[in-house]
Amino acid sequence: MEQKMFCYQCQETAGCKGCTACGVCGKQPEVAVMQDLLVYVTKGLSAVTTQLRAEGKTVDKTVNHLISVNLFITITNANFDLDSITTKVTETLAVKEELLGQVQNKESLPEAAFWNGSDYTEKAKTVGVLATENEDIRSLRELITYGLKGLAAYTKHANALLNDDEKLDAFLQSALAKTLDDSLSVDDLVALTLEVGKYGVQGMADLDAANTTAYGNPEITTVDIGVRKNPAILISGHDLKDLEMLLEQTKDTGVDVYTHSEMLPAHYYPFFKKYPHFAGNYGNAWWKQKEEFESFNGPVLMTTNCIVPPKDSYKDRLWTTGAAGYPGCKHIDAPYGEVKDFSPIIEQAKKCPPPTEIETGSIIGGFAHEQVFALADTVVEAVKSGAIRKFVVMAGCDGRAKSRSYYQEFVEKLPKDTVILTAGCAKYKYNKLDLGDIGGIPRVLDAGQCNDSYSLALIALKLKEVFGLDDVNDLPIVYNISWYEQKAVIVLLALLYLGVKNIHLGPTLPAFLSPNVAKVLVDSFGIAEITNVDEDMRIFGL
Repeated sequence: MEQKMFCYQCQETAGCKGCTACGVCGKQPEVAVMQDLLVYVTKGLSAVTTQLRAEGKTVDKTVNHLISVNLFITITNANFDLDSITTKVTETLAVKEELLGQVQNKESLPEAAFWNGSDYTEKAKTVGVLATENEDIRSLRELITYGLKGLAAYTKHANALLNDDEKLDAFLQSALAKTLDDSLSVDDLVALTLEVGKYGVQGMADLDAANTTAYGNPEITTVDIGVRKNPAILISGHDLKDLEMLLEQTKDTGVDVYTHSEMLPAHYYPFFKKYPHFAGNYGNAWWKQKEEFESFNGPVLMTTNCIVPPKDSYKDRLWTTGAAGYPGCKHIDAPYGEVKDFSPIIEQAKKCPPPTEIETGSIIGGFAHEQVFALADTVVEAVKSGAIRKFVVMAGCDGRAKSRSYYQEFVEKLPKDTVILTAGCAKYKYNKLDLGDIGGIPRVLDAGQCNDSYSLALIALKLKEVFGLDDVNDLPIVYNISWYEQKAVIVLLALLYLGVKNIHLGPTLPAFLSPNVAKVLVDSFGIAEITNVDEDMRIFGL
């Protein structure tokens, strides 16, 4: 069979080797190769901006924003719209050509900095993943690129709240440009990978600061998972600024707003509690959306990635914004700092029946770093008394694979003197189980979205300080992380940079890790693939 594309950036890539005919995610070959081209021209633009900075010139933040959004567009399940991706290629080339004219020393620039866009389709076929022949160099370049895609996603959310970090943008662009540099050795690229992790920590810190400045520190919150009797809009993805604008525009309209999947943690922020029509959370993780979007009955706003190709029954109710896109679905956008007009979604909602109830009850969350610090005395006492024997970090992503039932079984078998620290949509495997508490401390402490894994790192560092330990790995904490896409990659690299070792990663190790690169991670950091629940319990000392 002719290879029409090649993509292996997500956990569900075909055969854990690579998608070559069509993406398991639903991405068509022509979309996949145009995304390859968008990454390539974005690397070319990044080489130009890096050289401009080296010459003492400044780069406008709009260029930084363009680069971050371009990378976000190519994240798994974010944008399936060929026309919008092609438009971004054209826009990027125009910006690059303008800036290239300002560069004094062009001699060190790569070919990507000079390509003028003569034939998109033919060029796209030559600049994908497999253009790098050496397997180990290719593996490290992709690991770096995917980490930068995750970092760009978090940067974009901070930018939406008018938080910019020029130093972080400069690094992101220089690192992206270095993936084109054939003079870099394996050792050079391994060092760069860890540096990406360093800036991953900074990127999550920036977003945490942006979110908490705008919306307050998350607090312990009980979230309703039933439904009301009003027509409603379901908002999914990660962008809290989009939620703020939607809630403000739906005030006094008779339309409720529900969160879905990674938007659940919005309920934990004090700011959003002032909206009485902010009704609750509907459904589960991203991969169940076909059934849940259908039963919701009202319009759905996808603010970021996690789109599953929609069924015809609700496609006319699926809207996108920001980096997200799907052909045939309506898209709403506006420049940073300006208000998006969500009135068409609101008008559609008014004509729809209320959501169909699919479950009842509530779930509890809001255990980000400041909330846990407020409980520090209680937590420390529980550890010292033996009431809490170990913390198990189970952050990350959920997914479709049947093998992911491992994570629910793992939680169900955990001894009752263990507490789970989680962030991301991985929690949907167990956040509705009745696991009880330990002295009033819930056994599942949900810090929030995938980017709120930063909170889990801060909590670990705080416990290290409280217990007077020299090494974070001496804490009674084990790491059993599930991954799906590139935001999980930057979280992993951030943890490695912070010195966390012996992380179990599943349900499979990434296909983009060559045997030699995987060996480096195993030997240097103790990265291990999950086995089975009972064996992993034994390995973790549980």
